[in-house]
Amino acid sequence: MNLNQFTGYVRRCVDDYHMIEADDRICVGISGGKDSLVLLCALRHLQRYYPAPFELEALTVDTGFPGMDFSGVQSLCDELGVHYTLLKTDIKEIVFDIRQEENPCSLCSKMRRGALNNFVRDNGFNKLALGHHWDDAVETFMMSLLFEGRLSCFKPVTYMSRSNVTQIRPLLYLGEGSCENLARELNLPVVVSTCPLDQTSHRKEIKDLLGTLSAQYPDMKSKVFGAMQRLPLDGWGTES
Repeated sequence: MNLNQFTGYVRRCVDDYHMIEADDRICVGISGGKDSLVLLCALRHLQRYYPAPFELEALTVDTGFPGMDFSGVQSLCDELGVHYTLLKTDIKEIVFDIRQEENPCSLCSKMRRGALNNFVRDNGFNKLALGHHWDDAVETFMMSLLFEGRLSCFKPVTYMSRSNVTQIRPLLYLGEGSCENLARELNLPVVVSTCPLDQTSHRKEIKDLLGTLSAQYPDMKSKVFGAMQRLPLDGWGTES
């Protein structure tokens, strides 16, 4: 799948969920991972021909883990003509060194979201684009079901009233494999996380479980995703 085809799926998701309107100021949250990088490239490509004109910038919240070099992301943004901000924080120090949290992932995630939303609000953006894709949605749904006993998932479009920011997730019609392939084809500067808990989370457990089940039931994740839309979960209907 090339960038044109990839962006076609992004546009369909954007249109189905009314994610972009004329004169939106959109900030793309860039973790440095493949998903957020392909999202940035696709939105920049979409921006060139989408009928509703919108502005686009990129932001990385640097949590302070050592060994993560975002200079390649800066170079990519320069090449794309997208303004890039690297926001340095002391999240790692607070979560791991000072508070020594027993469940650091929860607090770290909360602080990263807060930093993202505050930057977007304070700099005049009205939309925050996040790189959650099809597999992320299925995994989140299964995590809620198995760990919390409820049917829930993040929404394609979420209005955050406290910050007056709307979060959008334009990659929901694309799977992790498609993101990996495009990142490889475009030779994107993926930044590998150095968080010591990156591969030990509940999400990793669910990802492994779904991988095992999918070997026996190849269309299982497609059925779960379809069920989320047909129920529909709150915010997942495409008719409105």
